[in-house]
Amino acid sequence: MPGNSFGTLFRMTTWGESHGPALGVVVDGCPAGLPLEAADIQRELDRRRVGQSHVTSARQEPDTVEILSGVFEGRTTGTPISMMIRNVNARSSDYDTISRLYRPGHADYTYDAKYGFRDWRGGGRASARETAGRVAAGAIARKLLATAGISIVGYTVQLAHLRARIIDEAEIERNVMRCPDPQIAEEMVALVEQARRELDSLGGIVEVRARGVPPGLGEPVFDKLDADIGKAMLSIPAVKGVEIGAGFGVVELRGSQNNDPFILREDGTIGTATNHAGGILGGISSGEEIIVRVAAKPPASIARPQRTVSVDGKPAEIVVKAGTTQPYCRDWCR
Repeated sequence: MPGNSFGTLFRMTTWGESHGPALGVVVDGCPAGLPLEAADIQRELDRRRVGQSHVTSARQEPDTVEILSGVFEGRTTGTPISMMIRNVNARSSDYDTISRLYRPGHADYTYDAKYGFRDWRGGGRASARETAGRVAAGAIARKLLATAGISIVGYTVQLAHLRARIIDEAEIERNVMRCPDPQIAEEMVALVEQARRELDSLGGIVEVRARGVPPGLGEPVFDKLDADIGKAMLSIPAVKGVEIGAGFGVVELRGSQNNDPFILREDGTIGTATNHAGGILGGISSGEEIIVRVAAKPPASIARPQRTVSVDGKPAEIVVKAGTTQPYCRDWCR
């Protein structure tokens, strides 16, 4: 089965390539009557859009969304919602000279190995540009979850060795790094600029928190909530690791430290005193805040010479043009 869809009751299918005429998404399963306008989608796409500062990709795309179906008079109809985003700054000529070379860190070789053919213009479907469709679908999901009292916040918690020491969510939208620690955000920008001067790139960690999630969500054993979250996160380009709650830090804890004691809250509901489990036990939501962290590798498109081979196996050196270099790619922190 082609792997272009995710979800069951609420299902999204993304389509399009980095340098094709357009890309987009089809959302199926959204109930009728949800207030929805293009502005709701555009707000999130504008947050994702690259080219907004000197620490992002140089590609300039307005990312203007067009809702093609599933919405009438400002409300969802219950039918599939199709959305399209046109590519207007796809400079495919940037890739002409490297069309027969395998870019280190990219999916060029593996796509050739699987299909015997690939779209070499910016990576095709393997490009982080594909995530624009996910963001559009996510904007609808966010509105739908809000009707159930569920909210989600995400931020850059680490870049290379720099990690936020405080979490002030009011700071997230005040800096280009979307970091909740203003002092560390400044240091992150300086580190990005240093990497740019050295023709290199940096990886980082994004933390996502979901609040108001009721207990009981998740389908053991192969469709556990954390398993589904892991699959969704790992399908994002550049993501190489996922943590739930304390994550890999649990190996430094004893059971007596890692276990979250159950308590009776003042409102009469059952909760836990700590949240090392990250809001999920046995693959089922516990009612506590769901905490997820994703690790993204350094963007592979760098302007320094790298060793590679051509499609016929001949040794070669590859240099990505400066105009397509992404010392820090904003796409993975959405």
